[in-house]
Amino acid sequence: MCAKKSENFKRLSQEEWEEAWQKHWKKAQLDYELPIIESEEYKFLSEQRTAEKEKERLERITAEFEMGFTKLSQLGPAVTIFGSARFKPGDPYYELSRETGNAFAKAGFTVLTGGGPGAMEAANRGAKEAGGPTYGLNIILPKEQQPNPYVNDSFEFKYFFVRKVMLVKYSCAFIVMPGGLGTLDELFEAATLIQCHKIGPFPLILVGGKFWKGLRDFVGFMMEQGVFSSEEIGFSRIVETPQEAIDMVLSSLPSDFKNSLKPL
Repeated sequence: MCAKKSENFKRLSQEEWEEAWQKHWKKAQLDYELPIIESEEYKFLSEQRTAEKEKERLERITAEFEMGFTKLSQLGPAVTIFGSARFKPGDPYYELSRETGNAFAKAGFTVLTGGGPGAMEAANRGAKEAGGPTYGLNIILPKEQQPNPYVNDSFEFKYFFVRKVMLVKYSCAFIVMPGGLGTLDELFEAATLIQCHKIGPFPLILVGGKFWKGLRDFVGFMMEQGVFSSEEIGFSRIVETPQEAIDMVLSSLPSDFKNSLKPL
């Protein structure tokens, strides 16, 4: 019988979280849904699969990958900003995301987002207001997500997993604004790839200490339960301001890569 683990888990302080990052990640350098009735996924799971149907599906997926590779490969040094679609202009987190997109554009980065409303729109808007290039990778949903108007171009994806590959593949850092399940999915997708040494390690930065405090505490609880080790706690940093995020990204880039940036 397994011993009962303590329910009084230790809550990580901001200082302890920072200490974990300082110890294990500071010196790291950049190395070069639920289906609904009548949806395609519902039909796919309920119908008999044939080699012909599987081939057609594979062709659609391959075409979407090819489109993404073709359109995104020439965008230059980029950061991806994740965040909730639900914030409205004037909301504190909308404006924080807008400031973040603006700051990264001024630093010389192309700003990528999921292309929708909320924090995504705000980041694109801030980058555009700075005069920098910014693009949206819009996802086609049953309730259509309209691309926001603050992008140089919008690329539409049908498959979430293809879109996530593109948001990760062409970025040298991931900036996570407050968000919900989709944002957490993107956050932990990046964290898992970094943890397993499939990418990077790249800077993975959460902006907004008050919002992310609960996650930091839960990660401490998970560590105590033995699902990962203490060395892996600092997979990201939590910062308060866009400038802190930029400073971390710039400090992580090799000199030759950093020199390719053209600050505005």
